Amino acid sequence: MSSDPRRQPERSAQQAYWFADVVEHHRLRHDLAVVRLIGEYVPFTAGQSVEVEVPQFPGMRRRFSPALPPSLDGKLEFHIRTVAGGWCSGGIVADTRPGDRWKLTAPQGMFSVDPDGDEVVMIAGGTGLAPLRSQILELARHQYPPTTYLFFGGVSPRDLYAADMLVLLAADLPWLTVVPVVERLEDPHWPDQWHDRHRVDIGFDEDDLIQGTLAEVVGSYGKFDRHQILVCGSPAMTRSTVERLLDTGTPPERIQFEGA
Repeated sequence: MSSDPRRQPERSAQQAYWFADVVEHHRLRHDLAVVRLIGEYVPFTAGQSVEVEVPQFPGMRRRFSPALPPSLDGKLEFHIRTVAGGWCSGGIVADTRPGDRWKLTAPQGMFSVDPDGDEVVMIAGGTGLAPLRSQILELARHQYPPTTYLFFGGVSPRDLYAADMLVLLAADLPWLTVVPVVERLEDPHWPDQWHDRHRVDIGFDEDDLIQGTLAEVVGSYGKFDRHQILVCGSPAMTRSTVERLLDTGTPPERIQFEGA
C-alpha cells in the first residue's frame, strides 16, 4: 500500500485524523495568509471547522474553518489571521512553507444553509469569510440556489483581503450579491508591504463601499424574518451584529453565528 495519504481517500471516513500537504502559501497582509493544501479527503461539511496541527508547533492544535467545501480530490484552503498573543497563528502566517504536512482532526460545527430554503444573508468580518465562502461554493453546486447576500466587512478597505475573489465570484454567480462594508473609507497611513506587493486591479470601487460597522449596516435594513442568517467574525463583531439583528425584530431562530 502506498504511503502517500493522497492515494487513500477510501479510508478517510473511518479515520480519526487526516494529512494534507501545503502547496501554496500566500501572505496577503502583514497579519494574514491564505494557505492551500492537497491531501486526504476530510469528511467535513461546508461551514464546519477542523482542528489543525502544523509541523512548527507539534502537539498544539488550533481550530480553523476551511474556505472550500469538501472535495474528493483533497483540496483545502484556510484563511489564517494572527491574533493578539497568538504565537501559533502568527507562526502559521509567517513561517508556513510548501511541503509542510498538516494533520487535521475533529470536524465540528452546525453552520449550514438549506439550499432549498429561504433567501440567505451572510455577514462576515475578516477571516470569518472562510466558512461562508465554503457555503457559497457548496450552494453553487445546486441547480437553483437561494438568493444570497454577503456582507463582508473590515475596519478599512485594506482589510477586505478577498475583494478580487469576491468580485469575480459575484460576477459568476447571478444569485450572489456582495456588499463591502468598512468602518472608515481611508486605509491607515503605515505601509503594509504584503498588501502593496499583492495589490491587484480587480476589487471593490470606492463607490461600492458602505461605511459603518457590520452591525450598523446590516441593522439598517430592518428585520430579516424570512431569511437564513449566518454571522461569523471576531467575538465582538459577532456579538454586536447578533444583538443588532435581534433589536430589529429578526427572530433568533433565524440566526446562526460563530466567532472566528
